[in-house]
Amino acid sequence: MKRISLSFSLALAMLASATCIHAQTDPGKTLPEKPDKKGWIKLFDGKTLSGWTAPDAGQWSIKDGILVGQGPVSHLFSPNTYTNLEFKSEVKLNHSGNSGMYFRAALGKGWPKGYESQVENTSPDPQKTGSLYNFHKITEQLVQDDTWWTEHIIAIGNHIIIKVNDKIVTDFIDEKNTYMSGHLAFQQHNQGSEVMFRNPMVKRLPDDEKKAWALAKKDMPDIKMAEAK
Repeated sequence: MKRISLSFSLALAMLASATCIHAQTDPGKTLPEKPDKKGWIKLFDGKTLSGWTAPDAGQWSIKDGILVGQGPVSHLFSPNTYTNLEFKSEVKLNHSGNSGMYFRAALGKGWPKGYESQVENTSPDPQKTGSLYNFHKITEQLVQDDTWWTEHIIAIGNHIIIKVNDKIVTDFIDEKNTYMSGHLAFQQHNQGSEVMFRNPMVKRLPDDEKKAWALAKKDMPDIKMAEAK
């Protein structure tokens, strides 16, 4: 009788665990793209993951309108794809945490094939916040642990700019045109890391690069003749 009771309890515990994981990765209903007056599109409804999916299930949740990533390695992909774009979010990371904001990424398991704007302040990884991972490396710590900052990405053609708070820290041209279109994705790098994203938004920019730069400069006026590089 004790064995039956133990097995039943174990089954209930497994069921509860599975339900919890499902709740954390439930994509919900994809949000319609409704740009505001400046062209920005909200990426979450504040309650569900609104169409986003994690091929490697992690512990993603939304708490008080904030996207939280915890647990083992996982990447949360947008339901839509983008080419020329602006992508920004407020970010907060714990001590030794590690994360990233991917763009033009291929949907799939494992480490995404796409550009990554690094989110990392005090982990052992030498590439710090604001790096374009493996393309343009920043080794200086720009942000303190457990504080909110804003990370703003512009990708037009093969030209990528990353701004951390009020400073452009990456201005890079990828002459190999490595990634030209794909999904957005948020990274949860490892157990023990906890990352938070608040008010994440995207803006679709025109395929015509001159028109795209003209719009991007309205959001980032300190761009200096970027389209001419």
